[in-house]
Amino acid sequence: MSIHARTCTQAPTCKRLLVSSMALGTLLASSLVVAAEAPITIVINQSPWFPGFQSVVEKYVEETGNEVELDVNPFAGSLEKQRSAVRTEKSPFDVLIMNAGFFVEFYKGGFMQPLTDIDADFGLSPDIYTFDDSPYWDADKNLISSDSGKLYSVPVNPNIPLLHYRKDLYEENDLSLPTTWDELYANAEVLNDPPRRYGISQRGQREAFGVTYDVLPYIWSHGGAIFADQKGGDFTVTINSPETYAGMQTYLKLANDVGHPSTAGQTQTNVIQNMSTGRAAHILAVLSPGLFDDPNKSAVVKQVDYAAPPATADFPSSPPLGHWLAGVPRNIPEAEQKAALAFLSWFQTDEAQIAYAKAGSAPVSRAVLESDMADEENFRWMKAMAAAIPMAKLTFVIPEASQVLAVTELRFNQAISGELELKEALNMAASEIHQLMIDAGY
Repeated sequence: MSIHARTCTQAPTCKRLLVSSMALGTLLASSLVVAAEAPITIVINQSPWFPGFQSVVEKYVEETGNEVELDVNPFAGSLEKQRSAVRTEKSPFDVLIMNAGFFVEFYKGGFMQPLTDIDADFGLSPDIYTFDDSPYWDADKNLISSDSGKLYSVPVNPNIPLLHYRKDLYEENDLSLPTTWDELYANAEVLNDPPRRYGISQRGQREAFGVTYDVLPYIWSHGGAIFADQKGGDFTVTINSPETYAGMQTYLKLANDVGHPSTAGQTQTNVIQNMSTGRAAHILAVLSPGLFDDPNKSAVVKQVDYAAPPATADFPSSPPLGHWLAGVPRNIPEAEQKAALAFLSWFQTDEAQIAYAKAGSAPVSRAVLESDMADEENFRWMKAMAAAIPMAKLTFVIPEASQVLAVTELRFNQAISGELELKEALNMAASEIHQLMIDAGY
């Protein structure tokens, strides 16, 4: 097997990894190895879980001899490439790795090929989580539905936030695992020792889908939301409701009292680094366990443990889905569609999902997360992930998600930085989102 990195022709900020396999032994006499499927290209974002996905792709290539090229980009760059690809005569990509915040625009736009239209016998394994039914789309009703919709994608990564906490510090201070935000605050207050260590580090930076994603667990677990009921079709803007306000007050209380002094400037990378360097006692972040247990990258090896995000007395833990889905665009040849489906079929197998976990990424298989692997120290995060996934909810089910996020990313950041008072920021966001939804025809 070989992996070749070369500069992308589409953008200088990405890289291409060509993964191919050459069988030896009895094939040495032949100068050509014929793969069972056409070569495929997968467009994907660079993220903490990408190395695990890359490792699984390499395993697929080794076992099948099929060629896979990975087009790797920053978050926003990957999204723009996908938007452009589905609107061309022929997409340069055979598999789109779509984020939870934006997949609906590809479904609703008619850009994706229903997977059962490629192969009527194809389906999700019963062990694969459906992540709030997001792989299914009813094109006639324009809604997500596992009952009436067709299968449009296969989940490839859970990517939900979990509470990360320093179990060694918990043991030293005789602290109990927090299940509510008040309990988390109390524990963070005990462990807050600035500037050496902060009680919690939170993401507050304005990004494509950054601060909005990280405040949703606070908002939802207080009964708040951006819209009243997206899945039910009620787009009443509730971002300035008392419940949303209460959730943001909890976020700000942690940030201001026991958090990082520059929360508004903290990115996901900063938050993870604060934990890995021992400067944070807690973070709420997507899973990257391989990093924290790697002595070359972490000062807190084997000291970080995991739990579902906290809740309130009135509302349950509500992690937002930032998961990723793999879909096949309509505008590629049939042979490439079938080759893409061959990879997605293999990806769902226990073998692939176990390899994915061993490579340091969270699998999308219930069978693996609830297996005996969860009792091993290296996979201690599995129980928290298995507990959190059933409570996780979709963030957006509208193609206007990026427009809404342009508003929320700015206004939440301004509230966290103190540039705007919280009520003013939420009222401004509500007015702006209401107008853009009216303009979009809602």
